[in-house]
Amino acid sequence: MDAQGRGRADNIDPADQWVLNPNTGEYELRLGPSAPQSPIPGPRRPASPGAGGDGAAEGRGATPGRQQASETDAPARAVPGPRRRRGAPPEEPPPGRRGRRPEKKKSKTKKVLMWTSGAMALVVVGVGTTVYLVYKHLEGNVTTTDVGGAAKASFSKDEAFNILIIGTDKRTGKGNEGYGDKGSPGHADTNVLLHVSKDRTNATALSIPRDLIVDIPDCPTKQPDGTTKIVPGTDHTRFNVSLGQDGRDPGCAMLTVKAATGIVPDHFMMADFNAVKTLTTAVGGVDVCLKNAVKDKDSRLDLPAGPSKVEGEQALAFVRARKAWGNKGDLDRIKVQQQFLSSLMRQMASGDTLTDPAKLYDLADAATKALTVDTGIGKVSTLKDVALELKKVPPKNITFLTVPVVDNPAETVKATVVLHPTDARPVFDAIANDVSFTQVKKKEKAAKNAEAARLKGTQSEASEVRVRILNGGAVSGAAQDTLVWLQTTQGVSKSENEGNAPRKLSKTTLEYDADQAPQARKLAALMGLPGSALKLGESVTNSQGLPTMTLTLGKDFKGAGVPLVAPTKPPEIKEKSTADKVECAS
Repeated sequence: MDAQGRGRADNIDPADQWVLNPNTGEYELRLGPSAPQSPIPGPRRPASPGAGGDGAAEGRGATPGRQQASETDAPARAVPGPRRRRGAPPEEPPPGRRGRRPEKKKSKTKKVLMWTSGAMALVVVGVGTTVYLVYKHLEGNVTTTDVGGAAKASFSKDEAFNILIIGTDKRTGKGNEGYGDKGSPGHADTNVLLHVSKDRTNATALSIPRDLIVDIPDCPTKQPDGTTKIVPGTDHTRFNVSLGQDGRDPGCAMLTVKAATGIVPDHFMMADFNAVKTLTTAVGGVDVCLKNAVKDKDSRLDLPAGPSKVEGEQALAFVRARKAWGNKGDLDRIKVQQQFLSSLMRQMASGDTLTDPAKLYDLADAATKALTVDTGIGKVSTLKDVALELKKVPPKNITFLTVPVVDNPAETVKATVVLHPTDARPVFDAIANDVSFTQVKKKEKAAKNAEAARLKGTQSEASEVRVRILNGGAVSGAAQDTLVWLQTTQGVSKSENEGNAPRKLSKTTLEYDADQAPQARKLAALMGLPGSALKLGESVTNSQGLPTMTLTLGKDFKGAGVPLVAPTKPPEIKEKSTADKVECAS
């Protein structure tokens, strides 16, 4: 019989078995003499002064002159015994002794709290063990690929981040033998560059067409024996062969994104056909909408017009279908995939997935089995951090858009696309500079106003500007090229090249003291520097011993005469959507 049963058998309320020990200040379980029990160990108490050694076998220090209580003895310390149960006959005081003043009755609420505290202690231990076992199981699911310097070594919760999400056409997994290209090593079939803003108010999911013509750079790849092999680059080829072809790993796709867009992916996540099937099943299906009924023999998609819920095979067919949409090309399929991802996000945000432990476990189990990630985010705890950071972004501020492209002019039969000559670069610059494509709550303006104020005011003549130039991460020779440009075309004759900076910077800076503010504003105007590049600091001297400003060219430096003013608003994009909108594919 358990403790609760024993307590009720002796007319003792189970809640009353938890009593306050005045010596320790802790509640302890005290059973009546009819049910001898091994004591539940409480907190270790320090030995009383004069006690020797480590105490008795039970771990409590013995005090001289006092006898330790055995398991069946009455407690040696003044600990109240069990109270009688309501309704039981009153006990008579021992002969020769006056009855004690009746104790004040504990409130029902207090008894419930004491009983609940004891039960919860056991629950917490049980849950803690379960969480640990689940965690270890999920940790064993995660597959990682070491892509070397192509990915960051760790994930930062305090910065903006970019994750390249890759869907491959590799025919791995049960039931996938008939999908994709037979024998494909797993090309980059679906590609989304996800940018999450630093303040987590917005995110941008930029789809990269698999048929986009790019230059794939040389790519270092880790081999099974631990060595590194350089896979030679290829110019003017489809983006999808940046993965799989010639042994290229996801790091090669990341380097290709950087070369084509100027945006640096921090991490990657890669999934195959099984991921779509298992993830959609784990969340109980994804809501989709069609303007017209579709029955596509190639993808095996068979859905009526109007709303439907898809999971498993039908979900995979929905995102793979190409000839069922629009002009039967990849660009229209991308739009449908964006609608699908929007719906999946809404499903997870508004449904019971995140509050139902069984569904949450199924989703975590499916996700960790389905994904391959870089070593920088290869732990379950880190993947959880990524998910929690993304969860902070409101769905209405998650923008889906596609890289602006045009048909490849070199082709008679149009099969591939190239970057739009004027529209693509502004999109890339906006993402690289953490600019939102949605209307988000205005940030604090004080810092921006202060930056803008640095550019306002009087400006010195170019001939009065005194500056030393250092290379702090720009391409080799940038400091000398800038010096020549300033002296020969801008009239900044009091300038000199100081070589390499002590450390590399991500952003170009111009440091000056208060007296040099007019010179700083002039140089900023000549070079197209943003207000954020101007840093008020201590004065330094040049080779002639005269006070001079310090211009350090960072990794963002694009060349002498190329403005660095960051965009403050995104370009106008006609075709874009947000994760909170329900759209029907056509």
